[in-house]
Amino acid sequence: MFGVESVNCIYLDNNATTPLDPRVYAGVEPYCKEFFGNPASSHDFGYKAAAAVLKSRKRIADLIGTKTHNILFTSGATESNNMVILGKAMKYLPIFNPEAAIDSSIHIITSCVEHKCILETCKRAEQWGAEITVLPVNEYGLIEIDDLKKAIRPNTRLVSLIFANNEIGSINPITEIGKLCRSKGITFHTDAAQATGKVDIDVDAMNIDLLSMSGHKIYGPKGVGALYVRDGLDFTPMTLGGGQEKGLRSGTHNVTGIVGLGLACEIAAKDKDCDDLRISEMRTWLTNEILTKIPGSRLNGHPEKRLHGNINISFEGLTAKIFNKELRDIAFSSSSACSSGTPKPSYVLKAIGLSDDMALATIRFGLGRFTTWEEVRYTGEKVVAMAKNHLQLC
Repeated sequence: MFGVESVNCIYLDNNATTPLDPRVYAGVEPYCKEFFGNPASSHDFGYKAAAAVLKSRKRIADLIGTKTHNILFTSGATESNNMVILGKAMKYLPIFNPEAAIDSSIHIITSCVEHKCILETCKRAEQWGAEITVLPVNEYGLIEIDDLKKAIRPNTRLVSLIFANNEIGSINPITEIGKLCRSKGITFHTDAAQATGKVDIDVDAMNIDLLSMSGHKIYGPKGVGALYVRDGLDFTPMTLGGGQEKGLRSGTHNVTGIVGLGLACEIAAKDKDCDDLRISEMRTWLTNEILTKIPGSRLNGHPEKRLHGNINISFEGLTAKIFNKELRDIAFSSSSACSSGTPKPSYVLKAIGLSDDMALATIRFGLGRFTTWEEVRYTGEKVVAMAKNHLQLC
């Protein structure tokens, strides 16, 4: 079991973060010891580092169906998302852009189940003067295209909608959304931190203009990510300095992280089909084991249009406190990783219609590349036994 021996715990929280793939570690190590140069330096150390950065750009571009020059490196999806939303707002608001027309404005559309780094950034843009529309979702946590159509205004400049939800795993109709936005001349951004490497992505075919990703969601390093930017798009940069990344994100490149992200993307492209099949089989078994043996349990999110490794289940009559006490040897999430320390019910679960009690009685298992059948079967037995004990089932 990957990593289980050292912590004596089964790791089923791959939606929060994934372990570093040993192949990524092996590929990154030389750039920590030997090839440590600054890519901007004009000597052999710098040239080798610059070549590694370029190679990683291509590996990432190949994974999502674009060109090398369309990939910008960041510290992760949170920074990428901030760059897009705030950078777009700054481009159109006269307070930041003296060249903007005095009556220039920007309307941004997002949804109520986005990651906090989108919702909080939209709030900041609204404080600056941007107009924000937050769309509702259906019972599966998905956007309805008709709702998006109705929300579009003459000054709608940006639509930012999550590709796959980090809590309930539902996958939005990205191709339809992209087609609608392209037909209206609106820039379409998607936070694909959960989807990259796990869902087939072709940014051109899907009419995606901007896409955010993170290394640690695909068995790469933490603290590194990327932003896909379609040709012809621009926004006001927030990080100024040496002009790296086309002047949109200055700062010395994190070469080790970038190499790791590139390798993680290359491995994902190669192993995806095999990973998907195995993880899907384990997810189906564990989901059925819980739902069929525990009365009052329900799966959250779309039953089919969801991430292969995501299981989000609510239990009538149980609480998160019981889960944390009884499942100490299993690493899981009782909410999203970024808000698991908050006693409030998940805003995502509330958005799809769950009561406070059911939202607080919800756990998420995230199966991944290194999850084993032994771990999954043990988890199924443990969860069912826990429920029988507390619900007094026969």
